[in-house]
Formats: sequence, C-alpha cells, structure tokens
Amino acid sequence: MDEEKSTDFDIVNGRLARLRALMREKGADAFVLMVLERLNSESCHYISGFRGSSAALLIDGEDARLVTDGRYRTQAAKQSPFSLTVQSDLPLPAYVARAVTERGWHTVAFEAEKVSQALFEAVFRPLSVRWVDGSAFIPSLRRSKDGTEADAIRRAAVIARKAYDSVLEQVRPGMTEVEFESRMLSEIKRLGGEKGWVHDDFIVASGDRGAMCHARATCRPFESGDTVTFDYGVTVDGYMCDITRNFAVGRAQPRAVELDDILLRAHREAAAALRPGIAGRDVDAVARKIITDAGYGKDFVHGLGHGLGLEIHEAPRLSAISKDILQVGDVVTIEPGIYIEGWGGLRIEDDYLITETGSECLTLSDDQSLRVVE
Repeated sequence: MDEEKSTDFDIVNGRLARLRALMREKGADAFVLMVLERLNSESCHYISGFRGSSAALLIDGEDARLVTDGRYRTQAAKQSPFSLTVQSDLPLPAYVARAVTERGWHTVAFEAEKVSQALFEAVFRPLSVRWVDGSAFIPSLRRSKDGTEADAIRRAAVIARKAYDSVLEQVRPGMTEVEFESRMLSEIKRLGGEKGWVHDDFIVASGDRGAMCHARATCRPFESGDTVTFDYGVTVDGYMCDITRNFAVGRAQPRAVELDDILLRAHREAAAALRPGIAGRDVDAVARKIITDAGYGKDFVHGLGHGLGLEIHEAPRLSAISKDILQVGDVVTIEPGIYIEGWGGLRIEDDYLITETGSECLTLSDDQSLRVVE
C-alpha cells in the first residue's frame, strides 16, 4: 500500500464539514493545526488527506489551506483537496503566525495538547487574537470509524494473518526473537502492507520474558518448550490492526495450555459483551472476573483494551478506571493477559468494530488458540 496514493476527496470534505461545525460550537473563526517532524501527522492525515512529515492547516469557514514545503508539492496536491501553499521563506510556526495575523481572525482554535509551551509563548501568544483550545476537535471526529477506515483495518488484518502463518512455519529452536520479528516485517511488506506499526516495534516475548507485557525482541534464541507471546500488526492506508497470538516451540507446557484456556474464555465472553452504550469498565469486568475466578487476578496487570486506528492507542479505553461509554463506530481491542514473573505469560488480542447490534471482529481467524510449532 503506497503512502503517496490519492485520497478520496469526498471523505475529506465530509470530515472538514464536521470540523467546521465544531468550530462554530466553540465560537472559533478559524482552526490551526501543525505537523512538526511527524508529530500530529495522524490528525493532519485524517482531516486533510495529506500524509507528509511537515505541514500546517489553516481552516476557516471559507478556506481550508494546507501549507507545506517543496518536498511535498506533488504529494500534497495528490492527497488533499485543500488549497495548497508551498513555502520555504519562513519556519513553519512563523509562517502560521504571519498567516493568522494577515487573515484578521479574532478567535482561533488550536491544539494546546500538541503545541509546546515554548512554541506557544514565542510564536502564538504575542499575536492579537484570542486562542481557544481545540485539542478535542479532531480526536472526537476520529473516534467513530467510517466504512473506509474499518475496511483498511480489515485489510491490514488479512495481511497480518497471512504473514504470521507463513513465518510461523519457519520457526525452529535457535531462531532468535529478533530474527522472527525481521522475517515478519519482510513478509508484511511482501504481501502489500505499508509497514508494521507506524511508531512501535513488535512485542516478541519468549520463555520467562513473557512476563513483561511490552517486551521488545532481543537476540534470545527460542528453546524447545518455550511459550512465545507475539503482539504485532500491519498498516494499510495509515490504519493499523493490533493482534496478539501465542505459540509454543516443540511442545506446550501444561501451564501454558491452562492459561490459554482461561484467556480464550475471558476474551470471548468480553467480546460478546461489546455493544453501543456499555461502559468500558463493564467490559473489562467481564474478562477480569473470569481470570480472577481462575486464581490469576493479580497477574492481569493492565486494562482489557483500547481504541485504535491511525494511532495504535486511541479513545475509548476498556479498563477498570475507564469512564468511556462505547458507541457505534468505535474500534477497540480485547486483549486479556496473564503474566507470571519467573515463568512467562500469554495474551490474546483481536480488534472489534462496535455496530448498531453489537460488534464485528475485524481481525478474527481460527488461530486464537495456542499453536505448537514442531
């Protein structure tokens, strides 16, 4: 999948209309968004279609302008229906400040959560405008996934499953965690994925390293009897899937089989509870009760799941402390795990789209259970 492919301008224009409605509710004349060295590129992609590493968006009721530099002149015109300004005479923040002044805007929304205090004090505060915090504007729009977004995650999952099946056939004792990860990344690209995850390495945790929820791949070789937890994904059109599977090398330990059975029940019952209107903490409680009743409550050390899309962690959250209520269009992970220090751990994860009648699994295949690699 090509990061430079053309964007569906109708989709972008629909999102722009919804953003302008939020601006009117906030009493803002305009909205400013900046991408500096890829920071905030996901929201820029969502609202404009542009996927470059440096940009500013200047949006009011009449004009939506994309500002970037000469590196992206062709790409920007291909990806975004916004008016395009290619400039190089000023640093991007200084250009934005000049543009805000020249347009005579009075109340301007910006993303306070994405702008450093130093930048705000040096560039934005001196301007004779009223700044209002629009940090929630685009995240609130991004939360509800449309059909195009959900389909990108589905397609990412198809590539992910095929890559996993292919590389799993190559696993033998002596293969290292790093070698396994590198073969996965190569296979993902061969099958048409843009990359794995956009900003993160995969989690490859073998043997007693499985007790670490976010263990990155090392040069540790797989050994016969190891249980391996593999948390991975694929990016398609900027959207990511997030899947965790477990496999045993040579033979499956009895404890691994026991934990796998508990986690399968916890995962499937929690997934069955997904529906619009349910609280994230209540879905978490379904899985947590099963794991606790089995005697492993203290070993389930994280929340049950999170939203995902252009970023691997988005709203809403499924956890004991979450205040989120699920709504149609949410895409969330279900990922119960058990981690035992000195032994290892397992986690089972798939991605679900909340629908009018419940949920649809975007990633599910018939390989949720622990697999043994001979």
